[in-house]
Amino acid sequence: MVRPHTMNTLVVGDKTAHLSAADETVVETAEEATEPAEADIGELCKDVFNKMGVYLTGELTATSEDYKLLENMNKLTSLKYMEMKDIAMNISRNLKDLNQKYASLQPYLEQINQIEEQVAALEHAAYKLDAYSKKLEAKFKKLEKR
Repeated sequence: MVRPHTMNTLVVGDKTAHLSAADETVVETAEEATEPAEADIGELCKDVFNKMGVYLTGELTATSEDYKLLENMNKLTSLKYMEMKDIAMNISRNLKDLNQKYASLQPYLEQINQIEEQVAALEHAAYKLDAYSKKLEAKFKKLEKR
């Protein structure tokens, strides 16, 4: 705040400036700084400690909430891994059962393969027999025509 004090004096805040009419030089004077009263310092300290306490409580609460969230995430992850372990164990057990069933069916599968080979050989022999019978028929017709 600037206010004229007298004709040659100017007061700005806590400073006073004196103007001399002859050379118009500015002379500044300052008021002595005084310390605040003890009650004000005590109140300010209490306010700082209260605000610091609120700040630290907030920080600790946030950190505590973060740890609770991590704990819940760890529990959920643990449950998921346990489910996956159960699924893997069931798959393993079912695979062993299937391998045992396949092993018990193996002799029958070998018999089927042998029968298939025998049928293929029999079919081949049938084709040869058919071709031979056609040759015989052709020779018989040829002889019959004579």
